[in-house]
Amino acid sequence: MPGELHVIVLPPSLTDGSRQVRVNGELLGTAHSLRDLAAFLRYAGLEGYDEVDVANSELIEWHGGGPEAWSRPK
Repeated sequence: MPGELHVIVLPPSLTDGSRQVRVNGELLGTAHSLRDLAAFLRYAGLEGYDEVDVANSELIEWHGGGPEAWSRPK
């Protein structure tokens, strides 16, 4: 169930701005965009999630910037 998922998007990488994604403590991979993040969440069971759903989701705990932060920090 979606309410049972604990999603954390870590801060942008210092090298390329990509962000590691953890769901319920498990590292699912590294996202380079909202599209990648949506794919990870669909894999985790949030069927039908797209980029807009991801940007507006209250399930996601964003660290080091919100859904707009996909570039390396300056």
